[in-house]
Amino acid sequence: MSFLEKEILQQPKVVENLFRSEVNHIASICDHIRGNFRYIVIAARGTSDNAARYAQYLFGSHNKLQVALATPSLYTIYNTPPDLSGALLIGISQSGISPDIISVLENGRKNGFPTVAITNYPNSPLGEMADFVIPIHAGLEKSVAATKTYTSSLAALAMLSSILSENQKIIDQIQVLPQAMEETIQAAKNVLSNVQRYRYIDRCSVLGRGFNYSTAFEISLKVKELTGVIAEAYSTADFRHGPIATVESGSPVIIVAPSGPVMNEMAELVSQLNTIGAELIIISDNKKLLDKGVIKFHIPHLLPEWLTPLTHVIPGQLFALQLTLEKKLNVDKPEGLTKVTETY
Repeated sequence: MSFLEKEILQQPKVVENLFRSEVNHIASICDHIRGNFRYIVIAARGTSDNAARYAQYLFGSHNKLQVALATPSLYTIYNTPPDLSGALLIGISQSGISPDIISVLENGRKNGFPTVAITNYPNSPLGEMADFVIPIHAGLEKSVAATKTYTSSLAALAMLSSILSENQKIIDQIQVLPQAMEETIQAAKNVLSNVQRYRYIDRCSVLGRGFNYSTAFEISLKVKELTGVIAEAYSTADFRHGPIATVESGSPVIIVAPSGPVMNEMAELVSQLNTIGAELIIISDNKKLLDKGVIKFHIPHLLPEWLTPLTHVIPGQLFALQLTLEKKLNVDKPEGLTKVTETY
């Protein structure tokens, strides 16, 4: 078994351990920062940037907070950092060593803004720079493609948002995640043999919206970095504004469609894509929608939509893993990539 497969399978336990280890610590952080900021700015790159996209919907929905993504080049290349008065700065980095992410928190701390680091290495330069650190407890991740560090970063953000909100109902909803993730893994395994159908593809689209806008980007990243396939991620709204013209009969399109407010729009788009003749790979808990797909990744555990990015990304990870095997590529060491990337 590859390191990547092992790490995908470890995700339910990693998230369970994170909850158990950090719930009281995150509650303490929330006590310190609550009321001390008006909006959030997140510095991240790569997979962590996709976690930041999730945070935009998460904190906006639960905490009524605007979340912006930082522009690290303004700090490291142009040396013209913007005025972020009133912001809470969050840095997300699995390794905690990327200089541009660190520079955003360094500037914020210098100016007296509260700073939080979410990282797998709390003693890293990023962790040492922040006022508060949330370790994601993922353990050593050996595969270049990040999986368990991604979902544990999502879980850390979900905990921070829900505890900050002081809404016990949404805090309690998090507790079912490890079970839901395990059920998703087991269900997805039964579908993977069908992935051989796409052995020779060189491009595809990945669509999501709302909380799973982030999921579309993360799945497309996994497909790109593992297989070299040009996988383009879109919000379904943006997709309708032009990129849908690239879809023709036989074009593979991955659809991320949980139950919730986005479902009706997703169902309409699926019907439109069926009419074109697209090959639909659907990730959903909705059986009626799944019936319209060529490959059907059924999510067996019904979660509130705000938590579905932690389950719906898993079939995408497994799809990318299986497609890599079908293309006879190195699963753990994709060509041209390294585990840790330092950007300035």
